[in-house]
Amino acid sequence: MSLKRKIALSLSIAFSLIFGVMMFVIYISFNDFRRDEFKVRFQKRLVFTVNFIEKAKDFEREAPLFFDENSDNVLLNENIIILNGDKELVYSTLKDKKVTWDNRLLDKLDREKTVYEEKTQPEIYAALRNIKGENYYILTSAQDVTGESKLAFLRYTLIFSYIISVLLIWFFSYYLVSKFLQPLEILKTKISDTSAHQLITDVILKDSEDEIGVLAKSFNRMTVRLDDVFQSQKDFNSSAAHEMRTPLTRMAFQLENLIQLENHSSKTQSTLQQMLQDVYQLSDLTKSLLLLSKFDKEGITTMYEEVRIDEVVFDAFETVYRNFPDFKMDFQIDEKSVEDALLTVKGVKSLLEITFINLFKNAAIYSDNQEVDITITETDFRIIVNIFSRGKTIPLEERDKLFDAFMRGSNSHNKTGSGLGLRIVKRILEYHKAEISYTSASENENLFTVIFNK
Repeated sequence: MSLKRKIALSLSIAFSLIFGVMMFVIYISFNDFRRDEFKVRFQKRLVFTVNFIEKAKDFEREAPLFFDENSDNVLLNENIIILNGDKELVYSTLKDKKVTWDNRLLDKLDREKTVYEEKTQPEIYAALRNIKGENYYILTSAQDVTGESKLAFLRYTLIFSYIISVLLIWFFSYYLVSKFLQPLEILKTKISDTSAHQLITDVILKDSEDEIGVLAKSFNRMTVRLDDVFQSQKDFNSSAAHEMRTPLTRMAFQLENLIQLENHSSKTQSTLQQMLQDVYQLSDLTKSLLLLSKFDKEGITTMYEEVRIDEVVFDAFETVYRNFPDFKMDFQIDEKSVEDALLTVKGVKSLLEITFINLFKNAAIYSDNQEVDITITETDFRIIVNIFSRGKTIPLEERDKLFDAFMRGSNSHNKTGSGLGLRIVKRILEYHKAEISYTSASENENLFTVIFNK
């Protein structure tokens, strides 16, 4: 999950929880207010009834008329039951109904004098009062329809408001976070576009005083320093390789003349030939490094062209053949290839030649008969090149490090080499998004497989 979504999600959840808690508190507070208000109305109604009993000359006769005249002031669905000290019914507002009451409530009134039960339906407010020397049990029950209606309306309003508010919070959280982090997105894009081929990419932000602006300035300074270092390294490699080629070429020319113009003993002749091969090998290595210094893994794609693999193989063979006159190659195209096989890939021909030159040199140096078999197979999606030779194989424990720099196997004793050939091959093929592997089906059989994706 991206940072933008994480921040937006965190803010949305936090505000949703806070908003939900606040609405719950509002609902509970209003419910408490409704209950307290209804209780106060109960108390006022009780005081009103007690005052009437105190002032009435004949309570039982005047009660029906009194309560009918004051019916506008009663609570909704109100019922009043008045009992005397002997817990006998004195008056009830219930008409044509059998009047009943809870004796446990009366016993409770004897102890507490006033009882309010809000969890019953309807709610009950009862009191025991001594009026004119006599005890009266006054039981009042009513339903807070208006308060409950307001509470239900508030509940639905809060739920609807919460849903709408949460949707708005989630939308605006994502929008505002995206707006605030837009400079970071620009910085990320610029960093992604930065490569060794195009290292200096100035990141310009409108607001350069915040943390992201400071980060962008630091990134710009870092790329300038890295570009200076890479350019110095590339210039050094290129200059060193170029300067080394001239004396190496001169040495090879002088050795060739020395071998051809003078009569030498067989031992001297062999030594000179070995020196000449070493010079050629060093010259080829220098050439490889010089070419590699001109390219980088991302910028090399701009140099791609259509390259025929069979032509690259034959050109590489001719180069190796000049240094190893006894070297032989058996070339064939596999019958399993598609009918319209073109044997073409996109790449840099000079680098691909170096790949096969190094592989052929290994075959010429390490094989028993200085012979290599090349088989090319083209499918709908790949071109597979198999380089097969006979000679001492590489032990299993050494194969994992076969393509590491300066790696020389146990089969390379008394053989010339720098340990960089296969590393260069691996690097060039990585540039071309190709793969190489080494296998040995049996003793004295070496197989390198190069796979190009079409």
